[in-house]
Amino acid sequence: MQIREYREDDCSDVTAIFVNAVTVTGLRGYSPEQVRVWAASGASDDATRERCGDGRLVLVAVDENDRAIAFTDLEDDGHIDMLFCLPEWTGRGIASALYERLEHIARERGMSRLYVEASEIARPVFAKKGFVLLHRNDFEIDGVAVHHYTMEKLLLGKLPIAG
Repeated sequence: MQIREYREDDCSDVTAIFVNAVTVTGLRGYSPEQVRVWAASGASDDATRERCGDGRLVLVAVDENDRAIAFTDLEDDGHIDMLFCLPEWTGRGIASALYERLEHIARERGMSRLYVEASEIARPVFAKKGFVLLHRNDFEIDGVAVHHYTMEKLLLGKLPIAG
C-alpha cells in the first residue's frame, strides 16, 4: 500500500470507495434507510470530481496495482471532510496511515486545529488519534434522520525531528 495525492483518473475509484464504505461499513452504525440516503448524497463521479477538484488536499491509498482503496481529504481550514476505505481493506491500518500523513501535512502547513464530522463508525478511529468530541449533530437527508459527531484535535507543538 502506498499513499499519494489524488489524480483525476482516481475519480471513479474514489466514488466507488465512498459508496461501498457507506453501504457496507455504514451498516455497523446506521439503519439501511440512513445508509441509503447517505450513500446517495455523494454517489456520483460528478460529485467526486467537484469535491476533489476544489483545491483541497486529497490523499489516496493505493494497492500494488495503483488502484485506489481508501482516501481522505484536508481543507485549508483544517476540516477533514472524508476518510473512507473499501470494506475489504478495513482493519489493516490504511485509514490510520492516511490520517497520519494528513496530520503531518497539516502540521507542515502550520495548522493549529483539525476538525471532522465523524460518523458512528469513524468516531472511535478519530478518538484514537486524539480527537475530542464537541457535540452530536442531528439532521435530515431527504427526510431521513441521520447524525454524526463534531470532533476536533488541537495541533500543539512542533513537528517531530526526523532522525
